Amino acid sequence: MMARWKPRHFPLLAGSFAGFATLLFMTFAPSLRAATENAPIKIVAFGDSLTAGYMLKPSEAFPAQLQMALQAKGHKVEVVNAGVSGDTTAAGLERLEWTLQSGADAVILELGANDALRGVQPRTAYNNLDRMLKIIKDKGADVLIAGMQAPGNWGPEYAAEFNTMYQQLANMHDAALYPFFLEGVAVWKDDGLDTRYIQEDGLHPTAAGVAEIVKRILPDVETLIARVNARKTEAPKN
Repeated sequence: MMARWKPRHFPLLAGSFAGFATLLFMTFAPSLRAATENAPIKIVAFGDSLTAGYMLKPSEAFPAQLQMALQAKGHKVEVVNAGVSGDTTAAGLERLEWTLQSGADAVILELGANDALRGVQPRTAYNNLDRMLKIIKDKGADVLIAGMQAPGNWGPEYAAEFNTMYQQLANMHDAALYPFFLEGVAVWKDDGLDTRYIQEDGLHPTAAGVAEIVKRILPDVETLIARVNARKTEAPKN
């Protein structure tokens, strides 16, 4: 009669595989850890057309110019362009989880301009941004909120509620805040809008306007990078 193969042979096979797996882990774990530690900091610029670079070359858009400016100062970073023209806070909320599924060390959250242009109630925009900030935090990323300002045509009460919500959200979520994304670019003079940095549509920055935004926001982004580095340093190493 043919001898039957018995399950008791399994422990030897399992033990050999476990030992081999352990050896592989011990061999490659330091290299994998070093690769992770040396990887560039990934910053996702998440916003609307102001981030996407409406009517600009890809190299002229905010994420590309910001990455170049940071690298010129010695920062090892990758800035991802996650801007979608026309996005409101509601549209941004719908795509945020999908956008962050590949991971991010930090997020620059620039949304709200289209809400204000359409007269969306500030409380609605506030709630959408609040949910986005919770998602970003749950993903383990640091965040810099880029605030916006409402146009005056909806009245002073609307503008006051809208313009103050970014500071309230920053305080609530312990997030960094750059109060007005278009600071120094959307400038009103006695005779109207200063068009040095604004396209003919009167809304979107030119390439030079984006460069001005980058120059002004750069110290805040460097602070954001410092927060990422501090978090990674404090994280326990397995």
